[in-house]
Amino acid sequence: MIEQYLIRPTPNRDNESSHSDSWKALSILNLYRFSVSGIFMVLVLSDNLVSPLGSSNQSLFLIATSLYFSASIIAWLFLQLQMSTFVIHMYAFIIIDTVSITLLMHASGGTNSGLAILLLITIAGGSIILPRSPALLFAAFASIAMLLEHYLYHINDTLESSNFIQPGLLGLAFFTTAGVGNLLADRIRESEALARRRGVDIANMSELTEHILERMQTGIIVLDAHNKVRLMNESAWYMIGMPSTGKKPGINQISPELNKRVSQWRESNDLVPSVIQLNHHHTEVMPRFAKISQDTDSEDVLIFLEDTAAMAQRAQQLKLASLGRLTASIAHEVRNPLGAISHASQLLEESKNIDVNDKRLISIISSHTSRVNEIIENILRLSRRDRTNPEIILLKSFIEQFNLEFAQLKNIDSTKISLNLDPENIKIRFDENQLRQILTNLYENGIRHAIDKNDNEFNLIVYGGITEDFKRPFLDIIDKGEGINSNVAQHIFEPFYTTSNEGTGLGLYLSRELAESNQAHLTYIAVDKGGSCFRLTFQDPRKHIN
Repeated sequence: MIEQYLIRPTPNRDNESSHSDSWKALSILNLYRFSVSGIFMVLVLSDNLVSPLGSSNQSLFLIATSLYFSASIIAWLFLQLQMSTFVIHMYAFIIIDTVSITLLMHASGGTNSGLAILLLITIAGGSIILPRSPALLFAAFASIAMLLEHYLYHINDTLESSNFIQPGLLGLAFFTTAGVGNLLADRIRESEALARRRGVDIANMSELTEHILERMQTGIIVLDAHNKVRLMNESAWYMIGMPSTGKKPGINQISPELNKRVSQWRESNDLVPSVIQLNHHHTEVMPRFAKISQDTDSEDVLIFLEDTAAMAQRAQQLKLASLGRLTASIAHEVRNPLGAISHASQLLEESKNIDVNDKRLISIISSHTSRVNEIIENILRLSRRDRTNPEIILLKSFIEQFNLEFAQLKNIDSTKISLNLDPENIKIRFDENQLRQILTNLYENGIRHAIDKNDNEFNLIVYGGITEDFKRPFLDIIDKGEGINSNVAQHIFEPFYTTSNEGTGLGLYLSRELAESNQAHLTYIAVDKGGSCFRLTFQDPRKHIN
């Protein structure tokens, strides 16, 4: 399913990222706290306090500075060890900042000292990290602290209402900072979440596109303005002969003929598609070209390589489907009168008044009706062929099991069939039942021809491996018979072509059709020292069959 290729963000991963960012922000705030308290501590110890620091109560300023500096060190240790939850750390740090800075203000002349700006930074940092309600709560706490400090500082004075304007303005500043900071933080978090989702969507699309390209039977090549290969899928790599010419080769290094077609298409976009050969294995493809972008300045080219063999195969399948329905109808109509003829010959053979010559004629009738019936059965089997159901098969274990079953069925010695696979762990994608039909036909042909030559003695060699050119699995069935004449070899896969008086001429044809339906190829290979070799070349098992 497509879903298995998608990259989806998990809640745990997002929570871990947010959790880590919050702890980093808390560490930055503590660094600010450590810097402020450290500066005050240096000024106190060096006896260089500048006005208004400690102007009202130097002892209180010393105590508050010492406590603030100690709290920042303890906070640093707690942050390193993460001994408590983030929320407890944050609440405790803001309370410590508020109390410490308020005491420093009280020792330095109250709200007129200007130290309230330090608390404004703490409120701003807290509003960015915390949700809105706690941020406003701490703004209220700081505002109350300012009012209380102002009241205590002027407790012996005659207070007028106008004297509370400055702490009131500070409170307003705290609430404004908390509200605006929290609003901006929400916007930033929403933007980060959106960017994260967009990143995941882009990663999904990239991953999905990559999987689609790799599983396409059509070859895909992307060229830049200088005809350098930017992208190539596996099908295209196979078609052009699996080159190893560097990370970004030019198309002229891979295929001069394709490079020529690209140049012609760049000059004239209405180039008529035609078949070309891409490699020394004579792979014929139909290249088609298109621009990647509608931008007129873009010179990147997208090349589609259509395997003409696959196109011909699809056309052949359509033709055979129509032909199969026709022949099946004809075979069905012939079958009824043939059955009547066969039945009549059997009744005639049972008659007591038949002389020897007539019995010979009856045996000829029976023999030929059986042969015609076998042809009809093969035609009907071909027309009723079930849909291919390919699956991954471990070739060694499958062939070993098949050899035993075939030997038992034909009552032959299974040791006469030798098996050699290199490597032994070859896997193929094929329909098991159809593979059994193909092997049965090939084994029977090989045994029959070997027996004809060697006086009822035979040996079959089954050899498998990986092709050097396209790295595809293959299986050879080799017999020690007379071999096949080169003129005859051109026609052995044609329907109804046979060199045997007893054959129907449909066995090899049916085997090749079954192979093609599994995207495999059945070919004949001449053997120099006599005998025949039929090679079954399988499709890459990593590719799906549709």
